[in-house]
Amino acid sequence: MLFGLRPALARAAGVPLSPAGAFSGEGTDLTAEQALAKLMEGNARYLASKATHPDQTAERRIAVAKSQTPFAVILTCSDSRVAPELLFDQGLGDLFVLRTAGNVLADVVTGSIEYAIEELKVPLVMVLGHERCGAVVAAVDVVTKGAKLPGHIAALTTAIAPAVTEIKDKPGDIVDNAVRANAVMVSKELSVTEPILAEAVHDKTIMIVAARYDLDEGKVELL
Repeated sequence: MLFGLRPALARAAGVPLSPAGAFSGEGTDLTAEQALAKLMEGNARYLASKATHPDQTAERRIAVAKSQTPFAVILTCSDSRVAPELLFDQGLGDLFVLRTAGNVLADVVTGSIEYAIEELKVPLVMVLGHERCGAVVAAVDVVTKGAKLPGHIAALTTAIAPAVTEIKDKPGDIVDNAVRANAVMVSKELSVTEPILAEAVHDKTIMIVAARYDLDEGKVELL
């Protein structure tokens, strides 16, 4: 089953298509710009301690059990202090969230984002880094001190290291500069990932943005 992706390619490959509507969503009515504004308005409420906690009722739960129409994809860190539905003041079915330490990419992550874009018609992707990210701290230690990390943790720092190398000689806090550079690097990589994401960016059917979350203040800053 190909989840309805690229029907012509699926037929050519002899892969059975999913039944109509089994996986596809009709998509949100919001444009990418409206989706971004909705995220930032929600963060402003959270920042001001005026969160409205939308879309968290029993009625909403029953409604989204049938289908989902998230308006934004959020790729962010696994850090327990970074919870997109809270810091953007959203609810059930509003956000398509992927979390990896250091908000790094892997094929399964990219594929999940492609699914959200192609099947659920999500118009906005945000790559959200955050202040004092532990994975970024580790990558800084690897690049600047030659630190060695155990197990598969090194896979994270290897992915983040190019962002650290890019900014390591610049003024300012090296960790925070790397957090910003890493989020921007990942967003740029997504924007040129073929075929689905690069095509959608070219056609202006999606927007991909980078941002940074301040753990102390609770503010999301677009980069």
